[in-house]
Amino acid sequence: RQDSTGFVFSPDTEWQKEFEEMFPFEETDDQLEVISQVKADMESTKTMDRLVCGDVGFGKTEVAIRAAFKAVQDNKQVVYLVPTTVLAQQHYKTFTQRFKDFPVRVEMLSRFRTKANQEQTIRDLKKGYVDIVIGTHRVLSKDVKFKDLGLLIIDEEQRFGVKHKEKIKKLKNNIDVLTMTATPIPRTYALTIYGDMDISTIKQLPSGRKPVKTVVKSEKEMKDVLTSMHEELKNNHQIYVIAPLIEQSDNSDMTNVYNLRDKMNLAFGSKYNIDIVHGKMKPEAKELIMGEFKQNKINILISTTVIEVGVDVENATMIVIFDAERFGLSTLHQLRGRVGRNKFESKCILISNTEKER
Repeated sequence: RQDSTGFVFSPDTEWQKEFEEMFPFEETDDQLEVISQVKADMESTKTMDRLVCGDVGFGKTEVAIRAAFKAVQDNKQVVYLVPTTVLAQQHYKTFTQRFKDFPVRVEMLSRFRTKANQEQTIRDLKKGYVDIVIGTHRVLSKDVKFKDLGLLIIDEEQRFGVKHKEKIKKLKNNIDVLTMTATPIPRTYALTIYGDMDISTIKQLPSGRKPVKTVVKSEKEMKDVLTSMHEELKNNHQIYVIAPLIEQSDNSDMTNVYNLRDKMNLAFGSKYNIDIVHGKMKPEAKELIMGEFKQNKINILISTTVIEVGVDVENATMIVIFDAERFGLSTLHQLRGRVGRNKFESKCILISNTEKER
């Protein structure tokens, strides 16, 4: 239905109800409330512009999935914009799994796709053959055209650059927009940043989840840290180890991933599999390593902040962040969210070296 202010989405269909009943988890009250608010926005004559704030792993993706399904029911296309290729790949897998029993075509546009595959997806988007496209800033390129775009979902908009934000503004014109963030934003500050957007918050932990225990250690206490890591590994759990640098810089004493790999191999290499992932690696290599970590073939994954957003490995119960004082609060919050995504008690250890010269 078309209104003078834009498209007005229809009430939920029977397929929508059936689709939502297939969700394999129990929704929290907050999650259900936010889903209700998003649907009310989509069915109103006012174009939706809503920000959903919710901690990492609190169920924001399911809110996006249900909004996307609702848009597709009215033959509208959906674009889901994410900041990293790793996150695009993960959301693509999640969406594909959720929509597999319904006639909804989901595609991905990112460096993980070959040039030929991207070109085919772009042609099919323009013809209306693709219902939902998930992608990085690649979806903002001039060659990407939609037959009938109705919903834009943006994950962590603050992580996009100025040029990309300008393109996002043009894409937003007269369509419903759902923006999501895991960064804690005070309401007054959020209004300053996001203007007249409506704001929803998901505050409840999903059923069975436990809060992540966060502790601060110095390098002098590394023996205690290694002991804690040994305990997690003995229980067949996995560990992230984070460094601020890929390689050593001449004018910096910050920890790098290759230096950490040597340390971890010395401590654990004889018993456990250890690997590295970082932003300079080819997308295919990153995808392979992240896939092996998700399948529990890698016990300790040493990484930069490339795993900061969206990576979901339920068996990972510990993250150790070196030179923690070098990261921003938002980044630390996102990194901590990589663990605690299951029923196990999880821990975030911040190694702070404030005694070092800066």
